[in-house]
Amino acid sequence: MPLFDNLHEECGVFGIYRAGGEGVVPETFHALYILQHRGQESCGMAVNTDGVIHCHKDVGLVNEVFTAEKLRHIQDGRIAVAHCRYGTTGTQTSANAQPLVVNHLKGAMALCHNGNLTNAAELRRKYELHGAIFHATSDSEVIAYTITQRRINAGSIEAAVRETMDIIEGAYSLVIMSATKLIAVRDPHGFRPLCMGKIGEDTVFASESCALDAVGATFVRDVLPGEMVVVSDKGVKAYPPVQSKSRGLCVFEYIYFARPDSVIDGVSVHEARLRAGELLYKNHPVDADVVIGAPDSGLDAALGYSRASGIPYGIGLVKNKYIGRTFIQPGQKQRMDSVRIKLNALRATIENKRVVMVDDSIVRGTTSARVVKILRDAGAKEVHVMFSAPPFRHACWFGTDIDNEDVLIANHHSEEEIGRMIGADSIGFLKIEDLPKLTGSVNLPLCDGCFSGRYPVQPPMTLTKYKFEIPLSKQEDS
Repeated sequence: MPLFDNLHEECGVFGIYRAGGEGVVPETFHALYILQHRGQESCGMAVNTDGVIHCHKDVGLVNEVFTAEKLRHIQDGRIAVAHCRYGTTGTQTSANAQPLVVNHLKGAMALCHNGNLTNAAELRRKYELHGAIFHATSDSEVIAYTITQRRINAGSIEAAVRETMDIIEGAYSLVIMSATKLIAVRDPHGFRPLCMGKIGEDTVFASESCALDAVGATFVRDVLPGEMVVVSDKGVKAYPPVQSKSRGLCVFEYIYFARPDSVIDGVSVHEARLRAGELLYKNHPVDADVVIGAPDSGLDAALGYSRASGIPYGIGLVKNKYIGRTFIQPGQKQRMDSVRIKLNALRATIENKRVVMVDDSIVRGTTSARVVKILRDAGAKEVHVMFSAPPFRHACWFGTDIDNEDVLIANHHSEEEIGRMIGADSIGFLKIEDLPKLTGSVNLPLCDGCFSGRYPVQPPMTLTKYKFEIPLSKQEDS
C-alpha cells in the first residue's frame, strides 16, 4: 500500500477462556502484538479475575501501552479480551480505546468490536433522546449500550447479545466478556473475519489465524456469519446463525488488511495475493527485467506476477521497520517528505533495469508518485506500476476509512492519466471481474463495494460525523 496515502481497517480483536486455572495475560499480550497491523492507534486488554473485570488501555502501540513494567502489575485471570484500534468513527482518544467496559444492573461486561455499523447514528440519537449518556464517540459504544439495555430483561448475556444482533446493522465481529462467559459474534454478512482455536481445553478467538499461531493455539474453524459462540464452565456452545443475509467478506482482507500467514474463511491470504499477481500479468503483461513489490502488502502479489511472467523477482524497496505511526505527520508535505525515511531503493536490484513494481492499491496517488521517483533516482530505466486491486471509486461503510469519494484519484482521472501523474511508464489494475478468482476453488461471496458500488447491505445515505467533533463555527445548530 502506498505509505502515508493508504487505507486503514478498523481493528483487531482477541479473546481467551482458560478452562482451568488462570494466566491469560501472556497469551493476550502476544496476540495483540501479532494483530498490531490491524490498528496502531490504541490498544487494550480486559482481564476477568474471579468475576471482577480490570481494563488496561491507552493510545499508542502495543509495546508502548504494555511495557514490561505495566505487564508485571496487571492482575491475571482466566478470561480476557483484547483490542487494537484504528478508528473509522470517533476521534483518537483514550476514551475511544477498547475494550469498552460497562458496569450495569446485572453485572459487568467488556466488549471489543471490529467493523462499522451503518445504523449507529440512528440508534445513538434514539438512545440519547431517552436519556442515555455516552462517554466516547465510536459506534462500538452503541453496541455496548444496546446489549446492556437488552440485558435488563433478558435471561442471560447471550440472549441479550442475540437480541442485539437483530437491532444493529452493518459490520461487526465481536468478542464479549461477562463475569463468567466469553462470547464471539460475527455479523450475518461476514464482513470482517473471526476465527476460533484451542490451546488444550482452553478456547481462543481472534480476528486472524496468525494470532492463534502466536499463542500456540490450534485452529478449529471460522466463526460463521451470523453465528454466536459462547464459552463458559459448561463448555463451548455454538448458536445457529441468525436469518441468512447476503454474504460479503471484505475482499480487501485478502488484498491488504490481513497478514499473509493468515487463513480467512478457508482461503490462504498469501495464496490469494499470489493469484492477484498472476491475474495482473495475464491482463497487463510487460517486457521487463525485474519485478519488485512495495513492502509489505505488495510483496506476495509481486511474487505471483514474477512466477506468471518468468521475469525475475527481486527486493527493490527496503522498508524502515522501526518507525511507528507516531512518526507519521498529518500534512501533505510532511507525508511526502517522510516517504524517503520510510522507504529506500535497493540500487543493486533496479539500476539500469526495466522495473515492474507491484503495490496493493492507490488512493490519492501522491505517495505512488513519490515512490516512482525514488526508483528513478536509483537508476531504474523504466517503471511499470501494477496494482493488485481495482481502482477505488466508492465509499466504504463497513470498517475502512474511505468516506469521501472526492479524494479518490480514480474518480477524476483515467488510468492513462494516473500513470502520467505518478510518473510511471505504464500502470495496470486488477479487474473487478477477477476478484472472485482470488479465493481459488473456494466459492466465497465477497464485498467489493469500494470498487463496484455494489454493497451486500444498504449503506447509509450520509456519513454523520459526531457533533462534538465539529467546531462550533461549522455547526448548523449550536
